[in-house]
Amino acid sequence: MSSSLIELRVLEGPNLYFPRAAIKLTLDISGLSAASEETASRFASRIGLRNARPGASDSGFRQRFALRAVGRLVRAIAHESGTLRLAVRVRSTADPHTIVVAFPWRHRTKAQEMGQAIADVLDAVPGADLDAAVSAAAQRVAEAEAGPGPTTIKPSIPVVAVTGTNGKTTTSRMIAHIARTQGRLVGWSNTDGIYIDGELVEAGDYSGPSGAGRVLAHPQVQLAVTETARGGILLKGIGLVRNDVSVVTNVTADHLGLHGIDTVDQLAEVKSVVAQITRRSGWSVLNADDPRVYAMRQVIRARPWVFSRDVDSPGVRETLSDGGRATVVIDGWVSVLRPGADPDPMIELVDVPMTLAGLSRFNVENTLAATSAALAIGIPRDVVVEGLRTFRPDAEHNPGRMNFFTMPNGVSVVMDLAHNEAGLEAMVEIMNGVRPPGHRILLGLGVVGDRTDELIEKLGEIAARDSDVVAIGHKERYLRGRTIEELEALMRAGAERVGVTGVPAYPTEVAALSALVGQALPGDVVGLMCHAERQECYDWIADNGGTPDTNETLAQKVRAAAATDEGGRGESRGG
Repeated sequence: MSSSLIELRVLEGPNLYFPRAAIKLTLDISGLSAASEETASRFASRIGLRNARPGASDSGFRQRFALRAVGRLVRAIAHESGTLRLAVRVRSTADPHTIVVAFPWRHRTKAQEMGQAIADVLDAVPGADLDAAVSAAAQRVAEAEAGPGPTTIKPSIPVVAVTGTNGKTTTSRMIAHIARTQGRLVGWSNTDGIYIDGELVEAGDYSGPSGAGRVLAHPQVQLAVTETARGGILLKGIGLVRNDVSVVTNVTADHLGLHGIDTVDQLAEVKSVVAQITRRSGWSVLNADDPRVYAMRQVIRARPWVFSRDVDSPGVRETLSDGGRATVVIDGWVSVLRPGADPDPMIELVDVPMTLAGLSRFNVENTLAATSAALAIGIPRDVVVEGLRTFRPDAEHNPGRMNFFTMPNGVSVVMDLAHNEAGLEAMVEIMNGVRPPGHRILLGLGVVGDRTDELIEKLGEIAARDSDVVAIGHKERYLRGRTIEELEALMRAGAERVGVTGVPAYPTEVAALSALVGQALPGDVVGLMCHAERQECYDWIADNGGTPDTNETLAQKVRAAAATDEGGRGESRGG
């Protein structure tokens, strides 16, 4: 195994680097960085890198030289092994001694051999016989077996692909529900599993290429709705060569520090891959209120269809001027705008159960996105309206996302994934929206282990700041390399920033839910960041006499909570 090769990853479909299958190499360039200027210059000469200025060892100039040199090395080995033209992408990382190199492939075995050969040459850089090392690498690649081709699927049915940080599961479920309302047999894949015509046929996280593949392999499916997560794009590539309609809900801080993605801008670049492979005759549905998402208009081939809660958004005006479309809110109505035409009022927000009478800002945006995508894929207007009217925030239609219940003692319970800052703030916003004057918010806080320390502490801070009572409910199934004690310390450290100490912790989400409901008074609102034990929490609520809220019950709660002056909402928070 080469010491320079940190990882060789085969990406089976469109990815961050290319719109087709690619090899991604993560390389340690310590040897090249530490080599003398003379050795670096000889290396540059051997691979045909002109006008090279290697700079001093381990300098910033040497790092920039290394990026050029490794890209040129890939092309040199490809050319000398018989591939005359090869696209190459080279990127730096947060570690100055680590870079990422990617190139497309058509034959898996030969491409993998080339990746290993590139690393072997880098291992040889500190030595003297660089010419022989490059020649041997090229010969090795030339003699390698070709191997199988990519398995990327060319869809034979319409595909709607949904991505984003928050709201993608809800939005994809809404689109699938609307299409089923029309009578189409719909298959969709998301973080919960694979669904065929409303039935869960395989549980698990299928937000990557395997989920899309399973849906499209079903012989009776007429429309595919795929949720496409960051991890699937980075680790495997997208399993489809194209989609007909793409949706990007938003991009916020989540999963940073993993797989070379350290900033929100880099995360946005990953999400944009879904929109970039939308066919030219299709539509890319973009959030005009999110600058990073709206900027994706510059890289898409498809026609733009934006959504915004603000009809006067600059993004809406620009898109209409360019011949695109927009879905907005006008006078409380979901309305569609087309160039040179009056607005088309589709449905009032109060009649869309998912928006909680317009209270849920995020679900208003999800509704606008789903409306846009459903119309873009060709579903008739009246069917879209009926689908929006009948999709509810309950365990049947949208499990784990803003599910509302009422306990026998008049305590409200809200369950939501709320896995990052934006999601938790949205959950608290909803809890406040159903909290009657003078009553409390009790919040069950929990995190997944693969988040950064900063994010985990921030979630603890938000939970303690915005609730009257906070308790930790652990997710042992999702520690992902962390310990319970470590996560507990981080969440408590965040709470202490806002003066809340002694936050109790419970071993499970069910235990935290039970403890909070047990101390809640009639009219209080208990929220649970639920991920690991969703069904168990549903069962506990039912066993203790709780019932899911109907649309009418929710509307009554919203009206009761709103029947107060602003002073009733400004009470101080504390644990």
